[in-house]
Amino acid sequence: MSDDPVLLITGASSGIGAATARHAAQAGWRLLLAARSQDKLEALVDELGGEERAAALRCDVTEWDDQQAAVAAALERFGRLDASFANAGVGAARGFLEESVEHWRAMMDTNVYGAALSIRAALGHFREQGAGHMLLTGSVAGHKALPGSLYSATKWAVTAMGESLRAEVADTPIRVTLIAPGMVDTPFFDEPKENALQADDIARAVIYALSQPAHVDVNEILIRPVNQAG
Repeated sequence: MSDDPVLLITGASSGIGAATARHAAQAGWRLLLAARSQDKLEALVDELGGEERAAALRCDVTEWDDQQAAVAAALERFGRLDASFANAGVGAARGFLEESVEHWRAMMDTNVYGAALSIRAALGHFREQGAGHMLLTGSVAGHKALPGSLYSATKWAVTAMGESLRAEVADTPIRVTLIAPGMVDTPFFDEPKENALQADDIARAVIYALSQPAHVDVNEILIRPVNQAG
């Protein structure tokens, strides 16, 4: 069995997750790809070199059993898990009179509860092995409250989770990185965004954090397109 490190990515079927998978594969990582779109995951596995390099698992991040199954699948398939990237996320239109309350609940469950479950699922294993790297997709919106944005509130929560987790594991070699992008042109938006970052830009930031020596903990990467003021 290969000794190459293993990275679990949620929300891996498109956007930042898929781009990170491609860059990580090029950097020598093996991948456990988790998302709700099984067909897209399987196509990505084929692209990345097949089942020796990547595995696909349908996963709803709001389901605790699914999150536990993702960690278990990485360990069973590859014999190790070195890093976990809690990347799955859902957006919403701004305005507290916009969107349905059902959409609000789904967003809160995915962005906040789902990220917390990702931490919980990986943390026990990281503590057992005495090493590991937890990465979370936050947002510039998690640093600056946007008008009428419940999405922004969810990303403030992710920022807080990253800081809270880092404090919890401060006496261990476990590393924690918050990836906080500005506007990124991904399927997250209904229409293409001009002058925005690309998913590959964020993927390179993830790989930068992952590639540092074990004694270096990249706490946060805040990354905006050059024309984004806020």
